[in-house]
Amino acid sequence: MNASQKIIVITGAESTGKSVLTEWLAKYFHAPFLPEFAREHIENLKRKYTYDDVEIIAHEQVSSLKTIQNKNSGAPYIFLDTWLIITKIWFEVVFNHLPSWLDDQIKNTPIDLFLICDTDLPWIPDPVRENGGEQREILQQKYIETIKDYNFNYKIVSGKNQERNNNALQNLLRMNS
Repeated sequence: MNASQKIIVITGAESTGKSVLTEWLAKYFHAPFLPEFAREHIENLKRKYTYDDVEIIAHEQVSSLKTIQNKNSGAPYIFLDTWLIITKIWFEVVFNHLPSWLDDQIKNTPIDLFLICDTDLPWIPDPVRENGGEQREILQQKYIETIKDYNFNYKIVSGKNQERNNNALQNLLRMNS
């Protein structure tokens, strides 16, 4: 891994524009990104997900980050569409239990900045989303508090469309100045 390479996680509650923002930032900086793995995995199950499925998702997040870092050692940024913080909360809320390795993995992954997408975009239901309304806001606060508990650097990204993109971009530029 390149020591000057920055790992930026785009995170937040459901339906807050994480995937769109991740792809936009990656394109803007001509940088690699990891798409959200959980959505595709859950869609392909054709059944209700289990604890083991969520652990597979967590392992894949870790493995994919290592792979993309090795393949893109010269890239100044790597953008991640979600990360283990959401997976941790998912384990806690749905299963009330965490894999023993997860906490150490979170602590030992050097994330430079979490861009937390604000809930100022409307929640749009789809077959994978489970948490609209008040639950969405509760989870958003859990994500923020968990990021704080790990002492990660974070910024809230709000606004719609290009305003949201520009807000994220300004936060990245401030991080580098």
